[in-house]
Amino acid sequence: MLGVRVVLCRRDFGEPLIPVPNPSTSLSNPIVLHRHHGNTLLAVLAVCLAIDVALLLVTVGETAFERIGFSSSAYALILLGTLVGSSINIPVANAHSTEPLVDVQEVEFFGLHYRIPRVSYGQVSTVIAVNVGGALIPVLVSVYLLAGHPGLLVQAAEGSIIMTVLVHLMARKVRGVGIAVPALLPPVLAALTAYLLSPASPAVVAYVSGTLGSLVGADLTNLRGITKLGAPVASIGGAGTFDGVFLTGLVAVILVPLL
Repeated sequence: MLGVRVVLCRRDFGEPLIPVPNPSTSLSNPIVLHRHHGNTLLAVLAVCLAIDVALLLVTVGETAFERIGFSSSAYALILLGTLVGSSINIPVANAHSTEPLVDVQEVEFFGLHYRIPRVSYGQVSTVIAVNVGGALIPVLVSVYLLAGHPGLLVQAAEGSIIMTVLVHLMARKVRGVGIAVPALLPPVLAALTAYLLSPASPAVVAYVSGTLGSLVGADLTNLRGITKLGAPVASIGGAGTFDGVFLTGLVAVILVPLL
């Protein structure tokens, strides 16, 4: 049995002492952890991984955008705007709802302290915002592509509707996280859908249907009950969805020639 020493500390001002386990285990604990290199090695590996991902994103992304008609300099501007814009949210609305709130009441009885949970209802407000890098820029790129390829408007619309339904079925609301969508499945489906709808020029259809389908299917169709996620701000195209929208369009264009 593991032996753990318990100490008393204050959780906040004016609140009673509560037991908190000591972070160090006793000598009876048979599990011993050794950390030889500290955090230095992890930091170096993280930097190397970030550099590799950045180089891969630049080279592969440039190839993908060249297939849909963008030059290297145009892709660099889009990539820079996407990365910088991922931290910019434009508020557009407020969502309000009444949600159950759990409050803990402490009662003393014969020198013993008891924590009694109590449920009350309060007003919860969530700001709905549009993320520049994860929503606005992909939409503008899609509009630009469709303006330059008007003959693909019908196929792109059909592909976007199909991807919206598929992504909505895959999306899950995770409290404290947001909208979770599998990373690799949407781009594969977008590439396959584009190839079936427009085998002559599937790259543009793959990007448009992949980005718009992920954006609408993951975020816009899940705005109802968004306050239950416990976040003060709900960013359309932000957080985890930013990666999904950007990478779906990018990877879908890369996968098209492989089908």
